[in-house]
Amino acid sequence: MSQNKSILLIYTGGTIGMIKGGDGSLKPFDFEKLTSEIPELKKFDVELSAIAFKKPIDSSNMNPKTWVYLANLIGQHYQQYDGFVILHGSDTMAYTASALSFLLEDLCKPVILTGSQLPIGIRRTDAKENLITAIEIAASGNTPEVCVYFEYKLLRGNRTVKVNAEHFEAFDSPNFHALAEAGVHIKYHQKVSCIIEKPLKVYEQMSSSVALLKLYPGIPQEVVKAVLNSNCKGIVLETFGSGNASTQIKFLSVLESAIYNGKIILNISQCLAGAVSQGLYETSSQLEKIGVISGKDMTTEAALTKMMFLLAQDLPTEELKTQLTHSLRGELS
Repeated sequence: MSQNKSILLIYTGGTIGMIKGGDGSLKPFDFEKLTSEIPELKKFDVELSAIAFKKPIDSSNMNPKTWVYLANLIGQHYQQYDGFVILHGSDTMAYTASALSFLLEDLCKPVILTGSQLPIGIRRTDAKENLITAIEIAASGNTPEVCVYFEYKLLRGNRTVKVNAEHFEAFDSPNFHALAEAGVHIKYHQKVSCIIEKPLKVYEQMSSSVALLKLYPGIPQEVVKAVLNSNCKGIVLETFGSGNASTQIKFLSVLESAIYNGKIILNISQCLAGAVSQGLYETSSQLEKIGVISGKDMTTEAALTKMMFLLAQDLPTEELKTQLTHSLRGELS
């Protein structure tokens, strides 16, 4: 690792920032005393600075405004630091990682999100290893993109999903390989040499006019209509298998009517791994014909945040549809 690298830690909230107080209760960690609490950090040739949210939030309270705030925070400090580590609750970490990947265009420095399943003050905590290794990866400069580091794996942020609420191996990247794995040494499977040709562009808006409709056998027509007839401009449709849905006329007619009225419907598979292949079966060819857009192998988190991002850009409808099907930040194959 190169010497004299500077890393900014940003604490948003979550389990990783909690320690056990004298009365046995959990309380927020004082990040100004970071190196005294985690002496291993003194062994790094890295200058560490820390910023904490004035009111740390549980990740369940994350929202588009907070994502824009985080992106702006990175933009404001971008020239001062070689990398960034965001300490975040695990529940919505994949959403935040996906959102930041779209909000930060021409990113040429690592932005690593990490957290923990157990608080940093608990004896068996996973917080220390996650934090220490995330800092080392950020300082290496080998992955100049938005990533998630958790339990010995570095994953592309917008390919990440949370798969387990109890195990330390809480995250996976079903449709894209890990960028690195940490063992005795950190083995990078994909090193990127980033040449700064364009300045970082930080986008200022995300649209909340997006809904998620998950199909299931027997879903009432009223539920489908309620979502499609809402004020939301974009609909992420979670379908079966490789993008399949009911071929009943009354179901398809509601979708077709919504598209005719300007709704953007993006087809995402409910399966953890694999991709939407519209037209492969009869049950998806009808979606293709009426104008539903294939989300290919995007995660639900990436699909939702990409839709939020693109809708906020006020693009012409056809251009927006084209952008949804093209990879902007490596979110789809």
